[in-house]
Amino acid sequence: MLTDIPPPILAEPPPEAASPRWVPIRSLAERHRPRIAAHLIALDPRDRYLRFGQARSDAQIEHYVEGLDFERDEVFGIFNRRLELVAMAHLAFPPRPQLASRPPMAEFGVSVLAQARGRAYGTRLFEHAVIRARNRGSDTLYIHALSENTAMLEIARRAGATVERDGAESQAWLKLPPDTLASQVEELVETHAAELNYRFKEQAIRLENLLDAVGDLREQIAKATGTAPP
Repeated sequence: MLTDIPPPILAEPPPEAASPRWVPIRSLAERHRPRIAAHLIALDPRDRYLRFGQARSDAQIEHYVEGLDFERDEVFGIFNRRLELVAMAHLAFPPRPQLASRPPMAEFGVSVLAQARGRAYGTRLFEHAVIRARNRGSDTLYIHALSENTAMLEIARRAGATVERDGAESQAWLKLPPDTLASQVEELVETHAAELNYRFKEQAIRLENLLDAVGDLREQIAKATGTAPP
């Protein structure tokens, strides 16, 4: 049964050896539910299994998306130049502890479409989640993943997380430093830069559509008048 806590995270191929370039990560809100649903439904059966820990139908995914709490949690993603949501993360702040011996921790879940793999998007979303969790006062970032999800568990290990395996499932938790002025400024700058990048992409799409419309109109005029298009 789906809950408001993010399920196991989607595997991603190991990132490139070199540090990935800056990637704009945009916060998602209530109005983005259709895009979030479309992104998750676009996952193939294997990826759905890795993302949710078991097979999920389109209807079950839609139910999960309907239950997202944008006031309590953080949801953010990466858009391609066509403004398709190709990678997405859910940072949940559950009121109850995930582990009996520990206080509630910010919980991280991520999914990346097949065509966007190999670009270290999972790493970038994880790093972004660390900053967001720190700045909201969380002292631990928690991950619950399938043990076969070795790529994501390795990302957590490289960040310094403690990983424990229990059969088919693994748990990882990363101790976070307190927020600082630098971490707050970093989040603010990245948020504004991502929003600006998104607006540029919007304008580029509108210009492309306008040029296509002009081209179609010229062809129609040429056909109607029997002349070659200008």
